[in-house]
Amino acid sequence: MKKIISVLIALALCVSAVFCFASCGEKAQNDTKDTDTSKTVDTDSPSKTDPIRVGVIQYMSHPSLDNCFEGIKEALTTLSPDIVIDRQTGSSASADADCTTYAKNMVASGYDMIIAIATPAAKAAFTATADTDIPVIFCAVSDPVLAGLVNTLEVPGDNCTGTSDVLDLEAQVNLITALQPDVKSIGILYTSSEDNSISNLARFREICDARNIEVVAKAVQNASDIPSAATGLAAEVDCINNFTDNNVVNNLSVVLSAADSYGIPVYGSEVEQVSNGCLASVSIDYVALGKVTGEMAFDVLEGADAASMAVRTISDATPVVNLDVLAALEIELPEEFADAEKVTTK
Repeated sequence: MKKIISVLIALALCVSAVFCFASCGEKAQNDTKDTDTSKTVDTDSPSKTDPIRVGVIQYMSHPSLDNCFEGIKEALTTLSPDIVIDRQTGSSASADADCTTYAKNMVASGYDMIIAIATPAAKAAFTATADTDIPVIFCAVSDPVLAGLVNTLEVPGDNCTGTSDVLDLEAQVNLITALQPDVKSIGILYTSSEDNSISNLARFREICDARNIEVVAKAVQNASDIPSAATGLAAEVDCINNFTDNNVVNNLSVVLSAADSYGIPVYGSEVEQVSNGCLASVSIDYVALGKVTGEMAFDVLEGADAASMAVRTISDATPVVNLDVLAALEIELPEEFADAEKVTTK
């Protein structure tokens, strides 16, 4: 009898142990489930550590636009280490088509933002992103309203804003007339498909008309038109003035050669052109313009509304004079520009 009771007690203890272990196992499973649930990540929202992909479309490579990119890159990499920049640059022979292709590819790949340098690149990006929520931030667009990128400079209206490299043409004409007091005619070479050049030409004519200075303008369509157009223009005028026309700036050496054969100066629109052989310019700082663009882009990535972010400009323009060209043309630097930035030909 005692043996039977001992066996029953042993069985009871075993059953109790089994229930105890089962209960502990169930509790352990519940603890694990709670921990996993607390770490659930919303897959519809990127992690803060995920890289932000920004595509940069640069219309073509020349010093002005290269400086814009350097400013953009500096601003973005300083403000956030998580931004990955993919820069695509159009070739001089097929820049318009290249920019369209780059923009479409960036949209298809789901980039977080497109930054477009120069008007044609901005128009390509704006068109490609029309049915998306990808913001476009442009850089160095002289007249974004004429280009159809914004409704107004103060309130852009669409998911697109940026910086304008609008030129101080009044100051430029002041510079030209100070260096050449007897100037009667100024030549302008421009690309007929560039909105910024058309806008600048209209403003330049108005300023010169008020001073009884003739503006002789010759339109080109591509690089192959420039040699003959530049030579014909140089034969008719007292000097040539460049805007921010990408096609013309990219072929500046051709324009300078034509002007040199007639002994007349070429005026640029920024310091790199002056360092490359133009006589002088009231110069835009394109690195600074790029930095402002990069700062605007970062603000939009952080949640700012591009549609209500006003287009920004660089207000301070600096007179720059090439001392080598000044000496070669035997032009004396006027006292009013004695403090101008001075460079020599590269």
